[in-house]
Amino acid sequence: MISATIPTLNAGDTVFQAMDLMDEFHVMQLPVVAGDKYLGLIFEDDLMNADENALLQSIDSHFSKIAVRANTHFIESVQIVNDHNLSVVPVIEKDNEFIGVISATDLLRQLGKMTGTNEPGGIIVLEMEQRNFSFSEISKLVETNDAQITQLNTYWDNNTGSFFVTLKVNKFEISDIVATFQRYEYQVKYYFGEELYENELRSNYDHLMNYLSI
Repeated sequence: MISATIPTLNAGDTVFQAMDLMDEFHVMQLPVVAGDKYLGLIFEDDLMNADENALLQSIDSHFSKIAVRANTHFIESVQIVNDHNLSVVPVIEKDNEFIGVISATDLLRQLGKMTGTNEPGGIIVLEMEQRNFSFSEISKLVETNDAQITQLNTYWDNNTGSFFVTLKVNKFEISDIVATFQRYEYQVKYYFGEELYENELRSNYDHLMNYLSI
C-alpha cells in the first residue's frame, strides 16, 4: 500500500518548498527524512505560522513522531488517520528506518474492499440497546428471507448512547428483510436497495392513472 508518488522532505528544505509540495500533492502533512531515517511528520498548520524562507530543521520541534510499523495491519493506519486527521501516514521499520507513506485515500479504498462496499447487495442499519445485540438472531432473520449477511459492523455513539448495527446483505431487493426486522420490533434507521414495495406502489399508481383515463 506504500505510495509511489507522494514525496518526502529534507531537513534542509525551506518552509516555502514544503508548503508548495503539499499544495501540489493535495496533502496536509509530509514526512521529513534524512537519508533513510524518519525525522517526523510536519503539518501544514505549523508551516503557516513560520517564516517561508526558514529551513525545516529550524522548526524541528514541530516534527510529529506519528508513524506505523511496516508489519502492522492496515486498520491501525486507519485508526491513526482518524485520531490525528491525517492525509498521509508514514511507515517505518525498526530504528526509525523510513519505508514510505500511505495516503488516506488508499486506506479508504482498502477499507472499502475489506468491508465489501464494492460487492453488490443492500445495506440495512439497525439501532438497538447494546445488550440486545445478537448476531445469531439477526443472521437468522436475514436468512429466513433467502439472503445472507456478507458484512456486519457495529458502532457505539458515545454522544447519543446509541448502538448501531450495519448489515450488508447479498441481494438488492431488501423490502422483505426490512419488513421482517420491523415485525420483530427492530428499529431500522436506514436502508438502501431496490425496494419491492416501491415498485408495487408505482405499479398501483400506473394502474390507477390508466383507470381514471378510461
